Amino acid sequence: MNTMTLWHITPWGFAALAFAAVLVGFSKTAVSGANTVSLAIFAAVLPARASTGVLLPVLIAGDVLAVLTYRRHAHWPTLWRLFPAVAAGVVAGTLFLMWADDGIVRTSIGAILLLMAGVTVWRRRTADQDEDPDSVTSRSGRIKARSYGVLGGFTTMVANAGGPVMSMYLLSAGFRKLGFLGTSAFFFLIVNLSKVPFSAGLGLIDGRSLLLDAALAVFVVPGALFGKWAVNRINQRLFEQLVIAATVVGGVQLLLK
Repeated sequence: MNTMTLWHITPWGFAALAFAAVLVGFSKTAVSGANTVSLAIFAAVLPARASTGVLLPVLIAGDVLAVLTYRRHAHWPTLWRLFPAVAAGVVAGTLFLMWADDGIVRTSIGAILLLMAGVTVWRRRTADQDEDPDSVTSRSGRIKARSYGVLGGFTTMVANAGGPVMSMYLLSAGFRKLGFLGTSAFFFLIVNLSKVPFSAGLGLIDGRSLLLDAALAVFVVPGALFGKWAVNRINQRLFEQLVIAATVVGGVQLLLK
């Protein structure tokens, strides 16, 4: 990673990164998937590959705040079924990053996000809205968990874009608002921590990038606090619509970048 570019950020560039960090905090405690906007901002201000390494510790800071806020609402049977598939996706994403250029990565993930948003909208209109999350124990539930797990691991490794993927899975599985947030909080804390050695090995994280992260992490806190306040004022239907809308926006941004 050409970390020297991190020392030449303009004041406006740093302000944009700070705003993106606020969005990270908000997405972790309110509308998961909103941080796809943060991904686009980081990629616009910093070199594309370098931006993924800088963003990862910022996301982890948001994950810690989300776990502290919603730790009692996690659905662990879902998490245990997702993790093996996610690990396979992370490995595949690491291999993909070794040869794919930024254009291929952005186009692929953007298309995937839009496709999954469409599938989720269709499923939510045709399926029982009160589907029990325990359905992950069924054969179809296990297949769906593995499919989304691999895809989520892959997208989170190559572009920190696993949030919308897992949002679509949790919505399609019938999770209510707090269960959704609690389960995704633990999921991303564990997954993002596991990505650190891979990112460091690829040269995407080093001492200089971590100094920038330390400055940006401060801005995650107000975003998380605002998200905690806002989520109690958002009904379930609006919550689902906002998550899907954030996913679509993120997918379009990646395709148009």
